[in-house]
Amino acid sequence: MKTLLTKMKSYKVLIPLILLLIVGGTIVYHTTKSLPEGLSYEGGVYQTDHVRFLYDLTYKDSDGNVRKEQQIFQRVLEAVEEAEEFIVLDMFLFNNYVNEDKNYPKITETLTETLIDMKEEKDVQIHVITDPVNLTYGSHATGHLQEMRDHGIEVIFTNLEPLRDSNPLYSGVWRVFLQWFGQAGEGWLPNPMASTAPDVTLRSYLELLNVKANHRKVLVTDQTAIVASANPHDESGFHSNIALETDGNVIADLLETEQAVADFSGGSKFPEMEKKADRGSMNVQALTEGKIHQHVVGELNDSQPGDKVWIGMFYLADRKVIDAIGKAAERGAEVRIILDPNKNAFGNKKSGLPNVPVAAELVRMGNDNIEVKWYNTGEEQYHSKIIYFDRGEERMVIGGSANFTRRNLDDLNLETNLKVWGPSDAESMQEVDFYFKRIWTNEDGEFTLSYNENEDKLTAAKYIVYWIQKLLRLTTF
Repeated sequence: MKTLLTKMKSYKVLIPLILLLIVGGTIVYHTTKSLPEGLSYEGGVYQTDHVRFLYDLTYKDSDGNVRKEQQIFQRVLEAVEEAEEFIVLDMFLFNNYVNEDKNYPKITETLTETLIDMKEEKDVQIHVITDPVNLTYGSHATGHLQEMRDHGIEVIFTNLEPLRDSNPLYSGVWRVFLQWFGQAGEGWLPNPMASTAPDVTLRSYLELLNVKANHRKVLVTDQTAIVASANPHDESGFHSNIALETDGNVIADLLETEQAVADFSGGSKFPEMEKKADRGSMNVQALTEGKIHQHVVGELNDSQPGDKVWIGMFYLADRKVIDAIGKAAERGAEVRIILDPNKNAFGNKKSGLPNVPVAAELVRMGNDNIEVKWYNTGEEQYHSKIIYFDRGEERMVIGGSANFTRRNLDDLNLETNLKVWGPSDAESMQEVDFYFKRIWTNEDGEFTLSYNENEDKLTAAKYIVYWIQKLLRLTTF
């Protein structure tokens, strides 16, 4: 009898220990495994005279009226119609789900119809890549994407499994105990994306908590390429965003980065662009995933006294970027940062994380060369992801889909940015310079608020939660 009791006690210790080892091993493997070929990409440096800066801005004018200046998807639609041979579109959010009808622009429907028209009328080869969030991870079909498939357009849902886990403590438990139940079944829970979206299963919620994504926003055709921070998603239609457009040999590199996603997601072979001799006053380079991080930190580290650094960002939380900002300011570079206050997301109130504690930290550095302002958002977001270096005779921009967070910069999410640099008198550089100075000085509108106007949102509890989330990696940013 004593032997039996002893064995039972030993099993009570041994079984949890084995499970703990399995979960721990799963965490280690899925946070360190090799990336699929073609990710974390650094393209060649090419010359061109064709670079265009695009933006969307929602703001109040001097009379308090809400104004909307929208360039990005107007140009995307034009670029789609100008294509002659192929279109490759990679977009994170591609749906028309909304919480409340507020006369959002019909971006999803209009883009879908334009792509179908191009397929039927010009027989252009079209490939659309998107994230499984638009299916709420298998809970339901999605109308517009299926409509494109019905008209012969290839729609590829990114296979997130090969990507590294960004929420390791949760993902380890999910992988060992929960993923085996699958995703199929009748949805019965409200959709986290929007009230008008189809109901979802509990299993989809459980997969959602892994927080993995193809977060890219890229259009590539045989004529041009646009890399943006904006999604073709109706409820995102009033967000403030940025985009960079260019042409030439960088198109071939961007195609290569998209082919890499198609290859591990069951997609077909895309067209290839032959690189030709190039020339021009502007330099352009494609960057994805961790290479964005390297270039952003590298350029901050190269910033010297007299340089001006402008940052417009939805989420700023990456430790290396924050430290590099502080050191650049210590060396004498002037850093001006415009942040979203992180107070709302699609009708849901947010706590101000991560930007409120990060802004407080930057201000506490006590360096007069760092100044922070809040974008004066209403129910929309300041969703831009851009850094701009003014170095006198040369200026540089790095912009696209990547927030400055670990999830977006540390080879976790799929991201694409363009790096563009050239003479300060280039039209595109002048446009970026005007964009930042206009919203910083509130020229013809109430774009930004001083740091102090949002400072009271930071509490000790929020600061503690922020650091616990960062430490345990239990964040959505």
